[in-house]
Amino acid sequence: MFLPSGSQDRIGEKLNHQAKVNSIFRKVVQQRNYHAIETPVVEYAQTFTNRHVGMEFNKLLKWFDRDGEIEVLRADWTTAIARALMTQNPSQSKWFYQGSVFQNDEKGIERQQAGIELIRTDLLLGEMETLFTAVDVLKALSIDQYMIELGHTGIFDYMIKPLGLNEDEEESLRVAMDDKQEDVVFQLAVEKGHPSIANHLVKLIHAYGGKEILVEYREHWKDSEELVEIIDHLEQLVTSLEQLGVQDVIVDLGSVRKLRYYSGTMFSGYLKKNGDVCFSGGRYDRLYAQFNKEISAVGLAFYVDVLTAIMEDEPAKRQVCLLACPKTHVKAEKMRMNFPDAQVDILYQRPKEHHYDQIIHVQDEVES
Repeated sequence: MFLPSGSQDRIGEKLNHQAKVNSIFRKVVQQRNYHAIETPVVEYAQTFTNRHVGMEFNKLLKWFDRDGEIEVLRADWTTAIARALMTQNPSQSKWFYQGSVFQNDEKGIERQQAGIELIRTDLLLGEMETLFTAVDVLKALSIDQYMIELGHTGIFDYMIKPLGLNEDEEESLRVAMDDKQEDVVFQLAVEKGHPSIANHLVKLIHAYGGKEILVEYREHWKDSEELVEIIDHLEQLVTSLEQLGVQDVIVDLGSVRKLRYYSGTMFSGYLKKNGDVCFSGGRYDRLYAQFNKEISAVGLAFYVDVLTAIMEDEPAKRQVCLLACPKTHVKAEKMRMNFPDAQVDILYQRPKEHHYDQIIHVQDEVES
């Protein structure tokens, strides 16, 4: 029977690589005192589509339950964990998760993630801890060719205040900025009667690079205390990462995210080998507003499928075949311990063609 479009089977070495990524991630975060959390695969659609989150309803995998409520497969870990933490109300602030999220889009249906969430921590402490954990995980995976990109939602929020956008208009502008659609960004701002803001927003789309961008825009925005404070904050994060040994750090001052709950610093990790995003995250304090809570929150998700794809195969082990029969099968099974570093098969007949490095005949020591 064929699979639905976007679904896939996983077999062989790919599963081994996936298990390796998950195992190393789990070891690193547990050493850093993160606690495990898991949410149900099935949630109510409203958890992900409410105005605080704003996920697209048509991308969710959904159905009606017996009471007529719309249920969906888990579409986002961060949102589900926020709901769980407000329900359970634990005192622990550092959490990690591993598992799938489900959305019907161009990337398929199911994606494997492993991530961390920190709540109720000092703003800078939480962001540094999150970024440093990402660096720690990549190091443990022997990945050193990557780049970290930083951004901040506060810049976009500050720029669009005079436009007086309604929720739908802001969403359209956010999507256009995220997709780097200069003409759409310009038109949306001009239609609100602010050509100067339109020009500033278009210019922001190209405002990315190293520390020189921060120096340039600190001077450009010197009359805005709010924007200079954001520049200083980003510079502190860049400097801290460099001191940790991460040299490839850039900033994107025009960065936004389509998810509405981001509310401050944002970050992404890119693999130099292929340009793929291997992790992303940021601050999302406003997500907890739906629970009438003012809680600091920051986190990131590793894309396990992306990391799995670049894992190298383990060195091939010696292949051993033990030729036995029903009478000597138990003896052969006990002999496995003699080959701790090999892969061992037990067969009753010698294969005509084989890949074994050694074939051993197990003798029956009991006289019949």
